[in-house]
Amino acid sequence: MKLHLRADPQFRDVEVEIRCPQVNEDILRIAAMLRVMDRKLTGAIHGEIRILDPKTVLYADTVDKKTFLYTKNAVLESALRLYELEDQLKDADFFRIGKSCLVNFARISAIRPEMGGRMLLTMENNEQLWVSRQYAGAIREKLRRLERSGNR
Repeated sequence: MKLHLRADPQFRDVEVEIRCPQVNEDILRIAAMLRVMDRKLTGAIHGEIRILDPKTVLYADTVDKKTFLYTKNAVLESALRLYELEDQLKDADFFRIGKSCLVNFARISAIRPEMGGRMLLTMENNEQLWVSRQYAGAIREKLRRLERSGNR
């Protein structure tokens, strides 16, 4: 893969063009990551609305019909329901790991298989989250794809 960067003060915006012999899963993933860079989330903390880059979110969960975004240093309340966040972040490597939790795959530091088909995730902030059997397959599939592509 070749990468060319060209800075020109006459450009008003960033333009990205991907040239490839054919569109494959890796190319689609690169395009999705670029699209995610433009997305922002909002969350409330201490009476303020903060604007968050999705990649700073470790995970999101729902408690008592309220959705919370967890970063390394803060817990913010989101105005979105979990399914709305899931839809907004589907191209950003967020996975559902239970009925009330989404996790940012890029912010997982360790994965441990457990009895009964469940998994235990350790996040970058050392919090541990359980993946239910119902959702563990998506994590396993992601790991298989990473092994095949030689990434991570």
